[in-house]
Amino acid sequence: MSIHTRLYRSLLFRLASRAVLMTLLVPGSITYSHAETIMLEPQGEYASIDTRLAMQTMKELTQGTDQERVQTIRAVMAAPQNYAPPVFYVLSSLLFEAGLKDDAAFWFYAGQLRARFDANRCNDVSARSAAATLNERYGAPINQYAFQDKVKLETLIEKVVKWDRDTPHNYDHRWINLSGMGATTSAMGGAADATPLSLPETQWAAIAEKTRTDYLAGLREALNKAQ
Repeated sequence: MSIHTRLYRSLLFRLASRAVLMTLLVPGSITYSHAETIMLEPQGEYASIDTRLAMQTMKELTQGTDQERVQTIRAVMAAPQNYAPPVFYVLSSLLFEAGLKDDAAFWFYAGQLRARFDANRCNDVSARSAAATLNERYGAPINQYAFQDKVKLETLIEKVVKWDRDTPHNYDHRWINLSGMGATTSAMGGAADATPLSLPETQWAAIAEKTRTDYLAGLREALNKAQ
């Protein structure tokens, strides 16, 4: 039985409609309390950051019918290079709830690795914590499940690292800048910062490879400590 057939059957019987916070992809959103969020329009270069596909996909995954969710999941899996990391986190949550825990783990760690790369090439240090926020929001059940079989987890992470190396990054990596102080200050009418949003593109290949190396090394260290 294919993953799509298993997923569809699982969704029909096990998923309930739910909403998810997507403030990481909302430009300049400021939350003062659990009940009050002020939305600010991005200004300057921040206004050119394209999160439309990610936002629409996350909405379909969290608010669509079971059939729409399955179709969206198929679209993401068919062309993952086009989707920003937060999409993979939401996808992993859906798969986990549907009982497809190994598939959920793959997409969670794929999103985690890509989010780290985007954080590492982001010039706004305050925005880099978005990756940690995503991990905190989605990671607990998947990490708890994955660390039960350390040999399988190490194999999975090696697969994720290879996938990341082989799969292009055809999305707007600046999504992460929208969660930083630079975007908020700009949206509130503050003086424009001339600092580029990202580190020079000539450094990206090296940053990506170091991110992968450090990610795999960190996983192995965590596994050793867990023994």
